[in-house]
Amino acid sequence: MKELVKTNDPTVLAFATALLAGEGIEHFVLDVHMSMLEGSIGILPKRIMVADDDLAPARRAMRDNGIEVED
Repeated sequence: MKELVKTNDPTVLAFATALLAGEGIEHFVLDVHMSMLEGSIGILPKRIMVADDDLAPARRAMRDNGIEVED
């Protein structure tokens, strides 16, 4: 699994996961429950992970829709 997106913005997280689902790319969101440790203030980012083989098409889907991803 490779990290695709790392964000603490819930709207970016929701949009990115919807795009991946629409493209048929399986993904997993990590650190969703970390807010319990931080007191729900939103400082710890959540990460979207994809399979190694899906990384290139997932990055393309993010870039095509204005979501920044690192190479």
